[in-house]
Amino acid sequence: MKLTQSLSFRNIVGRPARSAALMILTILMAVTMICGTLIVSSLRTGLNSLEARLGADIMTVPASALSKQNFENVIMQGSMGYFYMDKSYLDKAAEREGIEKISAQLYLASASSSCCSVPLQIIGYDPETDFTVSPWIKRSTGGELKDLDVVVGNDLSVFVGNTITFYGVECHVAAKLDKTGTDLDTAVYTNMNTIKTLIRSSVDLGMNEFSSIDPDKVISCILIKVADGYSADEVLNDLNLHIRRTKSFKTSDMVSGIAGSLDGVSGLIGVLICAVWVLGLVILFLAFVMNVNGRKKEFAVLRVTGASRRKLSGIVMSEALMITVTGAAAGIILGLLIVLPFNGVIEDSMGLPFLLPDTLSVILFSVLALVISAAAGAISAAYSAHRIGMIDTGVILRGDN
Repeated sequence: MKLTQSLSFRNIVGRPARSAALMILTILMAVTMICGTLIVSSLRTGLNSLEARLGADIMTVPASALSKQNFENVIMQGSMGYFYMDKSYLDKAAEREGIEKISAQLYLASASSSCCSVPLQIIGYDPETDFTVSPWIKRSTGGELKDLDVVVGNDLSVFVGNTITFYGVECHVAAKLDKTGTDLDTAVYTNMNTIKTLIRSSVDLGMNEFSSIDPDKVISCILIKVADGYSADEVLNDLNLHIRRTKSFKTSDMVSGIAGSLDGVSGLIGVLICAVWVLGLVILFLAFVMNVNGRKKEFAVLRVTGASRRKLSGIVMSEALMITVTGAAAGIILGLLIVLPFNGVIEDSMGLPFLLPDTLSVILFSVLALVISAAAGAISAAYSAHRIGMIDTGVILRGDN
């Protein structure tokens, strides 16, 4: 075994150009596999996180926010924006049948760094009726928020115990939320009393366009959980029919729209991975076949000196494993260096929820990519190793072949 490995290593070092070409090909295959797997997994993880964070079956917004894209960007992704409707619509919606839970949210976009520490989306919720934000708040703080307390998204560079200023009002950072892979990671959550204080302050400073808005009489969004025995479609149609000047949407429909985009991206990545791997396997196969054909005399001499056919096959297989395992390991490290540090850039370029899987999953993906890459090299070399057993030593040494 040691002799086989020694000969294999010397053959690899003695033919640097051939070895480097095979290793580069293996690196490319490993990079495409680990990068593609991590990107697709991160998209899936981000979508699952977004679904869990939503919590509501139906959302109702004012007709003025009827641009569904704008609606989805603000509510689904946490992008900066705001829209308002009279608070009476909450009571009207609560009177409809099939509603188990109902709550309202109020939005404020601090779009200017001159007014606040950072430009971001502020989301106010009602602790007494909320069923979507509170579970995440309690998980981070252990209780309800006090007035002028805020919970910040994971991507904001502020920490628990810090203060953050909005429209001249200093707020205390009570907690940071887990990462979602969306713009919600740069949003701020607070109770209704606090966000109303911030709206009033923005109006007093003349830094918003809604000076006629009374924060005590408006809401931005109604969130609804459908009661058992009713379908979301039934309640949705009833809301859209009887509550005028508003528009309701099923959260599942909005998530499915994002999921459709995700499936398209995942499919494209899958096709690219398959194409690279098919091409790589063909090239590896041809490279090892040509390698054996070019080394027939070498193998014939080894046969004459007493090496068995099995020993020669072992040399070829050992070379293949050394090259592919080394190349795969280098490719995996390179892939991780591409995806992990630059996941924010990838998220921005795709415009989809993007949340890296946990450390254990990354390790498992890396091991899987290493095993598959090594197996690909071994399979490519297997045919070449088999051909060695068919070499006619006498013919080769006479120079007739």
